[in-house]
Amino acid sequence: MTVPEVWMKYFSIGGAAGEYEIDAYINGSLSLPPFQRDILAHAANELIDQLPARPRAPYSAEVTQRRAVDGREVNGLGAENDPSQRHRRNAGED
Repeated sequence: MTVPEVWMKYFSIGGAAGEYEIDAYINGSLSLPPFQRDILAHAANELIDQLPARPRAPYSAEVTQRRAVDGREVNGLGAENDPSQRHRRNAGED
């Protein structure tokens, strides 16, 4: 998000500060009254809600569970990069 985007959203929902004041507030150079800070927070949260969801890094238990269900690696590495499979290939167990 850019300062102009945040300011435009803030202003459109009733914020009274100008774009330069919002920029200064975001950068820690200016204080805003509590009500204006709340309007700004609301505007920023609305913009955040519009962003596409980002993928989250899986925990080990999730990866293990997916492997058990799918029978494959899900973190971007195929079986050829799985250390346990590499050991089997090196030992001639394939």
